[in-house]
Amino acid sequence: MPKTSQARSSVTGRFVKKSTADRHPKKTVVEDGAKKSAAKKNRSAVSGEFVKDATVKRHPKTTVTEGKKKTTKKK
Repeated sequence: MPKTSQARSSVTGRFVKKSTADRHPKKTVVEDGAKKSAAKKNRSAVSGEFVKDATVKRHPKTTVTEGKKKTTKKK
């Protein structure tokens, strides 16, 4: 099964076309479709590096949170 890559906008969080990612490289993150982790990770859309939560708070439009969000069960 071939790997598929997807591009995601760091501003809206929505998936975008490859042409959109090519036009706006600092505002999109390309995901390679490899392993999916259950852990929540933050990634910079500009550099592609993993960043801390504090960085996400300072730069919300140029970071993407990947992985599953923790859900709480209602009692």
